[in-house]
Amino acid sequence: MREIATTNPGPGAMTVSGMLLGRAQESPTTPLLRYGSIRRDGQQMVQAVARAGDVLLKHGIHAGDHVALMSANRIELLDFILGCAWIGAVAVPINSAARGEQLHHILSNSKSSLLITETPLLEHVNRLPQLPELRQIWVVEEPDVPVETGYPVSALPTSATEAEPADVAPGDTAAILYTSGTTGVSKGVQCPHGQFYWWGTNVSRQLEITDSDVLYTCLPLFHTNALNAFSQALVSGAEYVLGPRFSASRFWSDAQEAGATFTYLLGAMVSILASKPPAPGDRDHGIAAALAPATPAGLLDDFRDRFGVTLIDGYGATETNSIVAASRSEQRPGFMGKIQPGFTARVVDEYGLEVPAGEPGELLLRSDQPHAFATGYYQMPEATVQAWKDLWFHTGDRVVIEPDGWLRFVDRIKDVIRRRGENISSAEVEQVLLEHPAISEVAVYAVDSELGEDEVMAAIVPKGPVDFREIAEFCEPRLAKYAIPRFMLVREALPRTENGKVRKSVLRDEGKEAAQWDRELEKTREQTPVLSTPVLK
Repeated sequence: MREIATTNPGPGAMTVSGMLLGRAQESPTTPLLRYGSIRRDGQQMVQAVARAGDVLLKHGIHAGDHVALMSANRIELLDFILGCAWIGAVAVPINSAARGEQLHHILSNSKSSLLITETPLLEHVNRLPQLPELRQIWVVEEPDVPVETGYPVSALPTSATEAEPADVAPGDTAAILYTSGTTGVSKGVQCPHGQFYWWGTNVSRQLEITDSDVLYTCLPLFHTNALNAFSQALVSGAEYVLGPRFSASRFWSDAQEAGATFTYLLGAMVSILASKPPAPGDRDHGIAAALAPATPAGLLDDFRDRFGVTLIDGYGATETNSIVAASRSEQRPGFMGKIQPGFTARVVDEYGLEVPAGEPGELLLRSDQPHAFATGYYQMPEATVQAWKDLWFHTGDRVVIEPDGWLRFVDRIKDVIRRRGENISSAEVEQVLLEHPAISEVAVYAVDSELGEDEVMAAIVPKGPVDFREIAEFCEPRLAKYAIPRFMLVREALPRTENGKVRKSVLRDEGKEAAQWDRELEKTREQTPVLSTPVLK
């Protein structure tokens, strides 16, 4: 078993290039990565990343430059994310479902000078206003026909030579990962090299990952989960298998083909898998455990009994690290785990005063591990100061720490919606809906889902007749599919405070039962929308 260093690793080891070189030196020929028919050991991975870095350098990308990458899971995406870190540039992975104003904001805010993407996604870039910082676009596959854009477009270049790793420090930014805001646009989380090292180290230790494990993920590389699973493979000696997009019908067969011993699931994925009828092949795999945050407590035992997989909860944000964890042997349904070594937590009330054990409050976090947290939000100093107020990271999540140290998640303080594993900014959805000519005012909020996460609901104050289906179709080219409201209703007015702020708590309390339309069923509750009773002041 490879020993995982948890203290004093040295600055060179706490960088992406340091992790890659360390793996290549310690286990040069043992399997590291699989993607389809592609197989790589540690040495081959270093060569591929160094070549990607060389391509970037030869085309004018240097240390400190930002490179946007928008694609479904594929080997080129991983190579160039790592290639950016190799030469000291900054990777900006973008959700491949991003559209409209959200996509424009990310590309503009990140100041990316190069976009690496897939040909079908070019049409969404073409719809955006001109981006002065963007100089060129590379597509990972040669287009069948010429593509007209406002930018030079070419097939992804290659190189037969390898770039030397740049002299980077653990605190230098390796990637900017955009996570949806709660009252505004998406924020670019500046993730330093050291954060990826500690993600890999902490999770490998917490989940007892060893060099005999095969880590299988079908989660997207534009999220921290799949990227950090690769970090876990680097530091633990395990093998990393990158699979296709999640499909409940083929998940277990894909995992079996990969030879997986460990995998990564979101709470909604667990619910979907558990909802399928039992089948003879439910246990025809080698997975012993899965990291599965936000899994409904009632599913833990049934899932293990049926599939033979122990689900492990935990807590970590893109801005932080693996702060709270349970273990394979110690589980408590409904609880996320305990605060892990290397971190300090406080639970406070609205005034920042610590609450007694057993009472809910906002979770505040600090790290004793150097460079384990993000350094802030790119080009958003006010948001950075607010989130790291008093030098504590304010999570915006209400939790309870029991007297014995176990943490239980209560709810979200902020208006972020989480659906199918995606964070959705209600403000961004509201902004799109307000562009519709029939909508005067709107409030977007979360309601309960049958899958254990959130569904998106919109309360609309109309200017005239409302066609819910037409509104959903209006959103399709402007929003990611998962962000389009499933439930809608119309109201004469939105409930507001004395200061004019929308009281979303009132709308949430009404729940999806108040909806007049369900996008999943494509039918209204009433043949004609009926305005709700005016809200009392």
